[in-house]
Amino acid sequence: MTGNFMNEYIEKLNRESNITKYNELEEYAKVNKVPIIQYDSLIYLLTIIRLKKVTRILEIGTAIAYSSLQMANMSDDIVIDTIERDDEMYDIAKTNVEKYNKQAQIKIHHSDALMLDLNELKSEYDLIFIDAAKAQYQNFFNRFSPLLSKNGVIVTDNILFHGCVEMSTIDDSTLSKNVKHMAKKIDAYNKKLTNEDEFQTFYFECGDGLAITVRK
Repeated sequence: MTGNFMNEYIEKLNRESNITKYNELEEYAKVNKVPIIQYDSLIYLLTIIRLKKVTRILEIGTAIAYSSLQMANMSDDIVIDTIERDDEMYDIAKTNVEKYNKQAQIKIHHSDALMLDLNELKSEYDLIFIDAAKAQYQNFFNRFSPLLSKNGVIVTDNILFHGCVEMSTIDDSTLSKNVKHMAKKIDAYNKKLTNEDEFQTFYFECGDGLAITVRK
């Protein structure tokens, strides 16, 4: 059995039992080229939420609220603060949260995450999910990691940047200047996580790459 067939089989099992079907949102993201969390990364994220019994979540980067809705569906006890700076994405996300009647669980903050008044947020979170502007990953981590609870988890998505991060480390000439610059910033972030004194990070190849960070 090839890797693709195995992946499809596992995906089918999860879709039948563990994942809420948001076909309309997935189709919208595909047609309009809106980046949402890849399927296997979503499974990792939801597994962490279940195993850690997460109830307080901070999400950096809402987009159309696809991942917010998936996380909220893991338990009625989960409450999410999610931050989105783009006007259009904010409006769409707000509509989707209302459409699926999740206003009591999901609060969308319309702001640049680096400018948001921290008094609008909770004092601590069980899980912080970073999935916004990749060039700002380190700034997001520096700003919001102090809000992580003692046994909390920080999940960073897209740490491989479609394979460009590894390619940038070997100075591949096929990458454009802008892509290479972005890839190098993500690579610097990944390496910074590796050398954090207070945190330990585990890296996974699923989706576009996940970094799972916990306190030492």
